[in-house]
Amino acid sequence: MSIVVTGATGQLGRLVVEGLLDAGVAPADVVAGGRSTDRLADLAARGVRVVTLDYTDPATVAAALAGAEKVLLVSSSEVGQRLAQHRVVIDAAVAAGVQHLVYTSAAHADTSDLVLAPEHKATEELLAASGLPVTVLRNNWYTENYAQALQQAAATGEIVASVGEGRVASATRADYAAGAVAVLTGTGHAGQAYELSGDVAWTHHELAAAAAEVLGRPVTYRAVSTDEHAQILRSVGLDEGTVGFVITLDADIARGDLADATDTLRTLIGRPTTPLVDAVRAILA
Repeated sequence: MSIVVTGATGQLGRLVVEGLLDAGVAPADVVAGGRSTDRLADLAARGVRVVTLDYTDPATVAAALAGAEKVLLVSSSEVGQRLAQHRVVIDAAVAAGVQHLVYTSAAHADTSDLVLAPEHKATEELLAASGLPVTVLRNNWYTENYAQALQQAAATGEIVASVGEGRVASATRADYAAGAVAVLTGTGHAGQAYELSGDVAWTHHELAAAAAEVLGRPVTYRAVSTDEHAQILRSVGLDEGTVGFVITLDADIARGDLADATDTLRTLIGRPTTPLVDAVRAILA
C-alpha cells in the first residue's frame, strides 16, 4: 500500500505522516511530498520516501503520485490560489489511477457562507467530477489558529474579537491528523464526506477562561463591533486585505458557521478530541 501525503512540510501533513508510521504502515509505503524536502530529512532517515511536490509545478506532482494507491490532498495554504493548485493534484491522481483520494476541506463547505468555503466547495466539485474514489474530511477550525490571540492574551490579559457569542467547534491539528490516518488506513470510507470537529463548541468567554486557567491569572474576552475591530487591527499595522479577512471570519463565527459540533471525529479516532484547556496549555507551553 503506497500512501502519498501532500503538504508534508506543513504541520498537519507532517502529523499525518508520523501518524501513519505510528499506526504500523511500513515507512517504505509512505511518500511525504513537499516543496522543501530538506525539512523532511528526519522522515527520510526513518525510511519514508521523501519527494518534491509543488502544487504549482505539475511535473513534480505527477512524479510524486506515480504508482500511488492512496493520496491525502492537504488543502493548499494559499488562499485564492487553492483551486488551481488542487486541480493539479486531482488531474495527477486521475492519471496515476489512484484508488482512494482523501481531501481536507472546510466545515459544511458545500452549503456554508464561511469566507473560506468557496474554494473548498469548488474543489469538492472537481473531485466529484473526477471519477476517483474520494473521502472528504470537512475539518472545522483548528484550535492552534488562536495561538497569536492567546499569546496576546498572555501579555495583555485580553482576547479581543468581534465574534459576539458565536461558538467554535475546534479540534487540534493532532486530532484532525488522527482522523486522516484512520481514513487512510481503514476501509469503507470512499464516497463519504465527514463533518469533523471537536466534541464541544466553545465561546470566546470559554477560550478566555481556559487561558486564565493555564496562565494562572485573569484573562477576559472583550467583544467589540466589526468597525471597532477593524480599527484595532489597522492600528497594529495590518494591511486592508488581512483586516477584511479577519473581520469577515469573525462575522462568520458570530453567525454560527463554525458552531456545529459532531461526534464523527471522536468516532473515527476512537477517543475524545482534545479538550480546549489542554489545547490552550500546549499552545502556551
